[in-house]
Amino acid sequence: MIAMSHTVTLKGNIKFSLKKALVGGDMAKSTFTGPGELLLAPAAIGDITIIKLGGQEQWSVGRDAYLACTQGIVMEYKSQGLGKIFFSGEGLFVYKISGQGILWCTSFGAIIRKDLQRDEKYIIDNGHLVAWNCKYVMERVASGGVISNMSSGEGLVCKFTGPGTVFLQTRNPQAFSGWLTANAANQGA
Repeated sequence: MIAMSHTVTLKGNIKFSLKKALVGGDMAKSTFTGPGELLLAPAAIGDITIIKLGGQEQWSVGRDAYLACTQGIVMEYKSQGLGKIFFSGEGLFVYKISGQGILWCTSFGAIIRKDLQRDEKYIIDNGHLVAWNCKYVMERVASGGVISNMSSGEGLVCKFTGPGTVFLQTRNPQAFSGWLTANAANQGA
């Protein structure tokens, strides 16, 4: 929270979950009740986008992309398939969001929205996912052998198939973390 009107009340709540304790996730939840103005901001430098849910669709949201939602939104913490756990950049669990209301998502960098038509395919490098409501598979796209894939930094990507929408971020948190670590090591040398 950045700021709020004096007419807004804040109630804190802690929900312990073994899943969240093992792999990370917010156990604390804040509920704001109005009327009034509430200003929120993400922890990372990036955009915020809204997704309006009408009660018929389900969205998957990366573990670091969830910012807030209105009442009427149902949020569950679900595991992904084994291949997606290791290579999607999102880890073991993602949020499964459904219900009716507004969802706010955040990113690391700018957010790009890609609307896919029926059977349209779109490839996104792992680590750049924010939210999606269509199916995807992990696919190897780099040609060459293992050494070629490792040296290019590419290889496995997320291949989405429409209809649906995918929100992606322009920055990759894991790559940025590696860059910070390398630069810190170079400064110490």
